[in-house]
Amino acid sequence: MNLPLLIFNARPGAGKSEISAFLQDMPLEERAARFHVGELKVLDDFTMLWTWLEEDAILRDHFKHPGLHTDAENYFLHGETLWHLLIRRLSMEYDKCCRDLTDEHTVLIEFSRGGEHGGYRAAYQHLSDAILSKAACLYVNVSYEESLRKNRQRYNPEYPDSILGHSLPDEKMERLYRVNDWPDFTASDPEYVAVREFRLPYVVFENEDDATTDRGDELARRLEDAMGRLHALWQDRPHTMPVSK
Repeated sequence: MNLPLLIFNARPGAGKSEISAFLQDMPLEERAARFHVGELKVLDDFTMLWTWLEEDAILRDHFKHPGLHTDAENYFLHGETLWHLLIRRLSMEYDKCCRDLTDEHTVLIEFSRGGEHGGYRAAYQHLSDAILSKAACLYVNVSYEESLRKNRQRYNPEYPDSILGHSLPDEKMERLYRVNDWPDFTASDPEYVAVREFRLPYVVFENEDDATTDRGDELARRLEDAMGRLHALWQDRPHTMPVSK
C-alpha cells in the first residue's frame, strides 16, 4: 500500500518542493514501486500566503486601505495567529480533497515554520485529527546558511508567485527562519513524533550537499532509501499514544 498522506517540512529553499516536483514528474508505476507514493495531490500553504499578499497589495494600491493580513513590510499581523490559520486551512483543504480520493492517491502537504511563528511544535497542534491519523513526515535537513544560499539562488523575478521560483529577502529569512525547532520537536524519539494522542513516523532527508537541485540519480537513490524507511515506519506505527494511568 502506498503512503496515503505525506507531510514535507524544511527551511525555505532546503529542497522539499524540488523533491515534490521530482515525484510529480515521475511515471505513476515507478513512483509507487520505488517511493510508495501514488497519484499525487499537493497542498502547499505558500499559495494561500501569496494570495493574502496580493490581496493586501490591491487594498493598499487601489483602495488606500491597510492590509488585512500583513503590514507595510509584508509581515503578518496578529502575531502567530495567521501562521496557525494557514495550517487550519491546509486541514480544511485536505478534508475537501478527501471527497475525491481513492486508495491510489497520496496527499502531499508542504509547509515551513520558524521560531517567530511558533515553530513546528505549535504548527502541528493545528493539524486535524484526520491528517495526524494518516500522516508520515519527511523533513529535509539543511543548515540556515544553506537555506539562505538556496533561497537566493531559486529566485525567479518572472515567476515570484511560483512554488519553485519564489524567494524571501535576507532580512525576512533571518527573522523568520534562522531559529528552527525541528530537532527539539523530535528529540524524544528518533522515529516517531508525538502530537496530541498521535504518533507520526518521520525520516530526516539530509540535503546539505544539495542533491535536489539537479533532480538526478543521487536524489533518486537517497530519496528511495528515505521513503523506504518511512514506509516501513508508517506500516508499523502505533495509531495513538498509550493512555497515561
